[in-house]
Amino acid sequence: MADSSRADDIKAAALELFTRLGYQATTMADIGAAVGIRGPSLYKHVASKQDLLVQIMTGTMTDLLSAHRAAVATTGDPTERLRRATEAHVRYHARHRLEAFVGNREIRNLVEPHRGTVLGLRAEYESCFRDVVDAGIRVGHFQVASARLASYAILDLGIGLSSWYREDGELTEDAVVWQYSAFALSIVGAST
Repeated sequence: MADSSRADDIKAAALELFTRLGYQATTMADIGAAVGIRGPSLYKHVASKQDLLVQIMTGTMTDLLSAHRAAVATTGDPTERLRRATEAHVRYHARHRLEAFVGNREIRNLVEPHRGTVLGLRAEYESCFRDVVDAGIRVGHFQVASARLASYAILDLGIGLSSWYREDGELTEDAVVWQYSAFALSIVGAST
């Protein structure tokens, strides 16, 4: 079995190549060359290019779900839960831009049952946000006609970050996280 550091290097190289070249245009030989392994020897470390895409995409969704659950675990207040969930969502996307980019662009290249698994994780993640918005509507903290539409808009805040945010840009991660959490509260018409 491959050691975990070599497997991590291979996955990181695949992520960078999938981002730059696209999944279809990336070959196992490209991935091997990026980590200094001949293409055929790469199969000692990874089953296939598809397996790498699955690891990237399921890992991203699992990480997002864990971050969301941790963010909302310590408060029952819907406004604070939405603020914390949005902050976790935006911060993850600021720190994992390549994963977000590949996750959105390459979903079409997943084969079943992996595509269904990732789509199921995405639906679960959206449902987490919708549940927070629904709770805020029920107690009168949020004034929005559609919790589903609001959750999609909030999710897009983080997802869009992958196309423009840079660590060395004019805005710090904390500034973006703070502003985007304020945007999310505006989207739901939060009473402050």
